[in-house]
Amino acid sequence: MDFLIVTGLSGAGKSRALGALEDIGYFCVDNLPPTLIPKFAELARQSHGQIDRVAVITDLRGGSLFEGLFESLDEIRRQGLEYRVLFLEASEEVLLNRYRQTRRRHPLACGAASLETVIEEERRRLLPARERADYIIDTSLLSPAQLKERIAALFAEDASKVLLVGCMSFGFKYGAPTECDLVFDLRCMPNPYWIPELRTLSGLDEPVRSYVLEQPQAQGFLIRLRGLLDYLLPLYNEEGKSQLVIGFGCTGGRHRSVVFTEEIARHLREAGYCVSVSHRDIDR
Repeated sequence: MDFLIVTGLSGAGKSRALGALEDIGYFCVDNLPPTLIPKFAELARQSHGQIDRVAVITDLRGGSLFEGLFESLDEIRRQGLEYRVLFLEASEEVLLNRYRQTRRRHPLACGAASLETVIEEERRRLLPARERADYIIDTSLLSPAQLKERIAALFAEDASKVLLVGCMSFGFKYGAPTECDLVFDLRCMPNPYWIPELRTLSGLDEPVRSYVLEQPQAQGFLIRLRGLLDYLLPLYNEEGKSQLVIGFGCTGGRHRSVVFTEEIARHLREAGYCVSVSHRDIDR
């Protein structure tokens, strides 16, 4: 049975993620206290094949019951059931804006504590769960449709059997994405931004792509980077890693990082990997 635990920060999109999982065939349960997870897993296994893909949300809404999460996960593993953990997070600024828009009460809110304080406290208390997660998705800059696409790419049945590689471009001026396993800094490459006729274009446009890839520095780096990834990815796969996120950063996330993201994604697809591409800051 495919058993998925969904957890993370309040306001990070867990309910939307659960809806996306339901759309691709998961039997979904929201706000299940950790102490009930082993019993629920046992019941699901006794469904005689009627339930073979399960996703449950468990988080700090359960109060002190959440503290028993790891004991419950150890228990279901003793039952012979393997599981995966999906952790969703977002930046403090985004979480604050979401709470102000929805006017919902944070599950840790009490007394005169500020929203900033309780968000930081939740992040601290969830750190052990984040460290044990198999997948981490930062939803700060994802639309609901993009989150649904990311969920489908990760957990659709045909994608669950292979290493999924995410290639992401971003701009360092907006902060490095937290979900990246590998980050490559391209700010040392010649910048198309300083070419007037290229400035308003992006790395998806052929003139920018040609300019970036024609540079000797880019050619040398691509050769070495392809060799490095050809060596590393089979090792990650052998270790059982399900998802690898590779980040390519330049100053603004519009030119150099986009070109390299597309080039490496193309190379990895040709090598047989399942690859998703996102350009976080291309429209900023």
